[in-house]
Amino acid sequence: ALRFAAVAGGGEAPRPQSERPLPSDLPIYSVLVALYKEAEVAGDLVASLGKLDWPASKLDIKLVCEEDDAETIAAIYAARPPTFMQVVRVPNHGPRTKPKALNYALQKCRGEFVVLYDAEDKPHPGQLMEAWQRFQSSDAEVACLQAPLDITNGDQSWISRSFAFEYAALFHGLLPWLSRHKLLLPLGGTSNHFRRSALEEVGKWDPYNVTEDADLGARLLRFGYRTETISLPTLEEAPERARIWVPQRTRWFKGWCQTWLVHMRNPFALYRELGPKSFLLAQILFGGMVVSAAVHPVFLGTIGWVGYNLAMGRTLSTFQSALLVVDTVNIVAGYVSFWLLGRQATPPERRAGTWKIILATPVYWMMMSYACWRSLVHLYRMPHLWE
Repeated sequence: ALRFAAVAGGGEAPRPQSERPLPSDLPIYSVLVALYKEAEVAGDLVASLGKLDWPASKLDIKLVCEEDDAETIAAIYAARPPTFMQVVRVPNHGPRTKPKALNYALQKCRGEFVVLYDAEDKPHPGQLMEAWQRFQSSDAEVACLQAPLDITNGDQSWISRSFAFEYAALFHGLLPWLSRHKLLLPLGGTSNHFRRSALEEVGKWDPYNVTEDADLGARLLRFGYRTETISLPTLEEAPERARIWVPQRTRWFKGWCQTWLVHMRNPFALYRELGPKSFLLAQILFGGMVVSAAVHPVFLGTIGWVGYNLAMGRTLSTFQSALLVVDTVNIVAGYVSFWLLGRQATPPERRAGTWKIILATPVYWMMMSYACWRSLVHLYRMPHLWE
């Protein structure tokens, strides 16, 4: 139902203003990039960040590395980063997670505004300018701006194609719709632009949550802040094989469980602070995503079981008939809404082959179910492991 609503009210984030401010008007902008065992992309990262359209004298870029990750640190220095890029070495204390590293590095930042990127990201050069212009034209309640993430390798495998379609639906479909309606907006793990004062007021990132972005999106709204979307994208690569996709998706499911459990410690306070619509969204986006992935095989299995009984000429009971209708509606509506939202969010020149996505969706969603059940085991045995 949420996807169908986003399809009906679809539309992109507003385009950036054409008028550019004078460089003397610009504040210091801090850029945080967490890296771990990513020496192979260090050179490309330094080159991409060097293209940001912001005066070098007012750029404050922190490349955040674990202190024992000598290979990545050496690769960064080998790329000869400019003086506005510094390596921050994170001590090996506490949870070894991305949010812990970001919290440590934020103390060393000088900027009034902060943006977070991943090591493999290639942000649009004008993204900082668009974000700053939006902050200037918005009231102080707008504490965070989410840029869209666009996948560049969607043609490499059926997994990366499905991933790219999923990201299009999320970042060009669902999130702009949530933003326009001033509802709870779960952040992506990168390309989040913050007013630093608001980020610090809400407690920064939770160092123990393995999807710190989802948790922070909820916490900002609980403190009375809003998150909106901007239009200039960040380019990323999707996982191309299951052995990379599954651990990543396991971490996401585990983090959504953590986020739901933490914020639902006091559901009455959460309801009061979010309001009824965003409270319902929290149940759908955090708890509901996990539950739907976990029970997806049950829906498919029930349809197969009842269908087998029909094929054998057996008479269905009222309960079996009702179960068949409910499960079929869930499956069909789920697949169709996912495809419609993704297709609407895909640029017209790239829509020709999107019919292939719906053919792969049953397998892709079964992979999600496997990752979901795997995450529940991890949640119990190793809740803070960062895969």
